[in-house]
Amino acid sequence: MTTPHTRPRRARWRAAGAALLGAVLTAALLPAAPAQAAPICSVDYRTDDWGSGFTAEVSVTNEAEPVSAWTLGWEFTGDQQITNSWNAQVSQNGSSVTAQGPSWAPDLGSGQTATFGFQATYSGDNPAPTGFTLNGRDCAGENEAPTLVVDPGSIALAPGGQAAFDVALSAAPEQAVAVSVERTSGSTDLSVASGASLTFGASDWDAPQEVTVASSGDGAGEPAQAEFTVSAEGYDPVVVTARELSGADTPYEEEFLDQYAKIKDPDNGYFREVGGLLVPYHSVETLIVEAPDHGHATTSEAYSYYLWLEAAYGRITGDWAPFNDAWESMEAFIIPGTADQPTNSAYDPSAPATYIPESLDPGDYPMPLTPEVQAGEDPLSQELASTYGTDEVYGMHWLLDVDNVYGYGFCGDGTDDAPAYVNTFQRGSNESVWETVPHPSCETFAHGGEYGFLDLFTDDESYSEQWRYTNAPDADARAVQVAYLAHQWASEQGNADAIASNVANAARMGDYLRYAMFDKYFKEIGDCVGAESCAPGSGRDSAHYLMSWYYSWGGALESAQYPWAWRIGGSSAHQGYQNVMAAYALSEVDALRPESATGAEDWGTSLDRQLEFLQWLQSSDGGIAGGATNSWEGSYAEPPAGTPTFHGMYYDEKPVWHDPPSNRWFGFQVWDMERVAEYHRITGDERAGQILDAWVPWAIENTTVGEDGEFAIPADMEWSGQPDTWTGEPTGNPDLSVEVVSHGQDVGIAAGLAKTFMHYAAATGDAGSREAAEALLDALMFHEDDLGVAVPETRADYERFDDPFDSPDGGLYVPEGWTGQMANGDPITSESTFLSIRSFYEDDPNWPRVETYLEGGPVPEFTYHRFWAQVDVATALATHGELFGDGS
Repeated sequence: MTTPHTRPRRARWRAAGAALLGAVLTAALLPAAPAQAAPICSVDYRTDDWGSGFTAEVSVTNEAEPVSAWTLGWEFTGDQQITNSWNAQVSQNGSSVTAQGPSWAPDLGSGQTATFGFQATYSGDNPAPTGFTLNGRDCAGENEAPTLVVDPGSIALAPGGQAAFDVALSAAPEQAVAVSVERTSGSTDLSVASGASLTFGASDWDAPQEVTVASSGDGAGEPAQAEFTVSAEGYDPVVVTARELSGADTPYEEEFLDQYAKIKDPDNGYFREVGGLLVPYHSVETLIVEAPDHGHATTSEAYSYYLWLEAAYGRITGDWAPFNDAWESMEAFIIPGTADQPTNSAYDPSAPATYIPESLDPGDYPMPLTPEVQAGEDPLSQELASTYGTDEVYGMHWLLDVDNVYGYGFCGDGTDDAPAYVNTFQRGSNESVWETVPHPSCETFAHGGEYGFLDLFTDDESYSEQWRYTNAPDADARAVQVAYLAHQWASEQGNADAIASNVANAARMGDYLRYAMFDKYFKEIGDCVGAESCAPGSGRDSAHYLMSWYYSWGGALESAQYPWAWRIGGSSAHQGYQNVMAAYALSEVDALRPESATGAEDWGTSLDRQLEFLQWLQSSDGGIAGGATNSWEGSYAEPPAGTPTFHGMYYDEKPVWHDPPSNRWFGFQVWDMERVAEYHRITGDERAGQILDAWVPWAIENTTVGEDGEFAIPADMEWSGQPDTWTGEPTGNPDLSVEVVSHGQDVGIAAGLAKTFMHYAAATGDAGSREAAEALLDALMFHEDDLGVAVPETRADYERFDDPFDSPDGGLYVPEGWTGQMANGDPITSESTFLSIRSFYEDDPNWPRVETYLEGGPVPEFTYHRFWAQVDVATALATHGELFGDGS
């Protein structure tokens, strides 16, 4: 796997908005002549040099067999002296330098890349190193003994099926080499079906030849395993391990494998393959507008579901390679790397960010920077930097333009068709997706107006080229939750080591996820009214310990002359973002406990606080109300008299998101309660059980399942009243109630609801909740199609495609006189609409149905295959197999 912050798809380092300075070295390229030995590794060495010092970004790619505990070595030929490093342990003895892989990613597989950086001083010249070694071996392969090149080193195959591995030589032989492959230990159910004898000569030594292993098993009994030895005279033998997949044990698990195959089928369009890694789309269909404004964008949410899919697959099959691949893709594409966040070393935790008030009306933007408002102190930064040896943040950015539809490319340069970081929402809680201006997360002023897009959002005296990212804490928390499940399942199989490095990465992600526990500007929690009078916090007095709507970080692109960086937490917490499973794993499970000194303790506090939060928000009917904020209306305004409080935070019935109201969608109920039910099943925590004892009957009462796949679950809710002020014990909230005002057939939420019922049934023995879960699963499978499970849905909201700003529902707002241009050439003016700055939609194959609707025709109907929803269905099937076995 790649180390954190490795981005194989990007070969450019963008610094200070100017040309790259310093040396660029690529070592150990392909052999110059057939007789030369194959390279062991290749190294990309890039510097940003200011005359007396420099920073370097070094990427090492393993071109040979997998390496454990990798160490890269080189010699400086000048007087360079390294002062600090990140993402590797770099040490220097005279002119000799060694860089060791970090504890969270010590290994380097075949074809995988690790990236690290360092800062150094020098005088005179700063020549780049001319050669490198990987674990003592010359990267160029000079003076290396010839070896057998075998890939992969282990294979998995279904009972009765086949799997293959490749064999080649590391260097051209002087005469033909005969290679033999035979089973040397293990089950006789596994045998070489083809490729037992291979021959390599001077002209084809590096052309891989295939060896096929076949299984004669029928799936009964324990899965077979055997070792096959690849040998040739004059070469060290190589052993390949082959094992049968355990396969499905129940009809529901068989259905899971069917759905898994559909999702992973390249022809079905759920992924884009980039550099050998899979990047999930938000949906198969491109014309879809919800939180992401295009189907071939993706979100950190989708990535967390990708992990979940592969974790469930690992539990059923024993094959954990796809889970590791998913985490590698996440690191490569949606966790910003070194080149994406270059100036974190300039961050000052005593002054984390400049205050900018929020407004409820997008038409009030841009909002002014207000430096006279004092922010509190960031208590996490120094601890995290010390723990992980880097100033960078290890968390997912929420939105990725997978196909580069907008054309911004890497760092706004518009030249890269690989996935690009973008953002949309920036202008308060009433800014719906229909009112957003998509812009690059790396602002170079290459697109938009004079200052790119910055002056649409903030009003400042001057603007700098910059980068900025926003984390969706529910997605990172789900990734941690899934890593916990994967660890438990793999441990039961004896396979914990197979995913140990990525479980450690999940713990690291959880360490940084604590930023979601703090007030946006690190102000003190409780009775925080008035931006200037609300006290700046220090230590943990700015922590509410809940999962807020976001945390963000950013900084200048100028890495040398004018570096600066900032970080903010989140003041508002929604019930649907809470994840007691992640909090439990990060505080109680050794393999997931963060390495920092206070991480596990903070998560233990968060676990208790989240459960209290849900108790406080539970209505008299059983549903869970919206949430709370420490910054009323995003500006530390004074809330209405009589507003209830929770640990000093104010009750907010629809926190953060008002168009549509965030408390209205039933999906947030299910996502949260599924985690509570799973936590209750695993731990038996009575607090979780009491919440579920009220919520599950309410949900069942509002769910119906009929014949031939007919089902209806809650869709929209309306709330009345408010909870009692929290005093430490739940009151039942007699003055807070909820009404389900519409029902629907959201297949993803129906599947999540089934999982919630199953966890509750497994924990309590409640037959009714299990019956409801199985009825929902059976109804869902009635709607199976070639791509997965889906039902038609109408989209009346698509009337907003061409709404102007002054329309009744509100449209895109651009200030009068502001002009600019999207990367594709679409003009941006005060007359722009959602559609006019997204003209690519008019070329979409589904556009005619929307166009007809806009011209007065019928409401369009679509059958969408959202990635997260398909995974929810698949994992619901797998959950039944896990909890109830053969169904008895």
